[in-house]
Amino acid sequence: MTGSTTAGPLTSRNPGLRFGPDEAPWQRRLPEFASAVEAVSLIMPHAEPYVVDAAERVLDDLPPDLRGQTRGYIRQERSHHAQHRRFNDAVIGVPGDRVGRWLAGLDRAMAATFRFLSRRSARFGIAFAAGFETIAFAGARWVEPRIGRLFGAADDDGARLFLWHLAEEVEHKGVAHDAWIAADGRRSRYLLAMWTAALLLAVFSFAGTMLLLVRRRRWWSPLAHARLAWWSLTFVFEAVTLMMVSALPGHHPDQLADPGYLKAWLWDLDADR
Repeated sequence: MTGSTTAGPLTSRNPGLRFGPDEAPWQRRLPEFASAVEAVSLIMPHAEPYVVDAAERVLDDLPPDLRGQTRGYIRQERSHHAQHRRFNDAVIGVPGDRVGRWLAGLDRAMAATFRFLSRRSARFGIAFAAGFETIAFAGARWVEPRIGRLFGAADDDGARLFLWHLAEEVEHKGVAHDAWIAADGRRSRYLLAMWTAALLLAVFSFAGTMLLLVRRRRWWSPLAHARLAWWSLTFVFEAVTLMMVSALPGHHPDQLADPGYLKAWLWDLDADR
């Protein structure tokens, strides 16, 4: 089953973010949540260029209508990459902070990992992109019922970055899937690529979160670890369930219910511009 998951062309948006050197403490009420989200953000400038390259490599193999949607997907992912890189510069670049040096080392390790992946075939790359988008959509579904608690007291620009990113993940949830079906469609490759994406996200986000807890002097806090364990458990349940469903024959992301708030939030963002 194939077909566009959007009613029209995908829009490349400017969310109007203004990050400065003091942007990193964007969620003071839940510092362990901020640590986890920042750790995920650190992965984006490496993962997203990889999926963009994968989509570009198969463009010529796609039918014309899907080619246009895929170009819109590429533009959105490039914008995510650019904004996360700006945010990450503020996270890593705290003057005189030893954790910043460790985070820079983690950043180099992620860069080396995705350079290695870039040597794999274009078919593996687009399968990785499809699996990566499944996990991102699971993230949007996990966040929505918790938005008030997790983002309610957050700095406007920090919250806007992550909600904008998640909302666009919902908007283009099926494009990479359709590109994978058109360019390859081999489910064994999809499973391998999707679980590779999940493993990399888990390892790198865990490492980044632990380093950021050290920075915030929360590494020894039982409450911080209890919250992180609960959030991780509930997210893994959401993600693994969607990953299993996505591997079934005949599955298409259009069959999944979208998080309504995030779609409405994106409409409001468009109306403001």
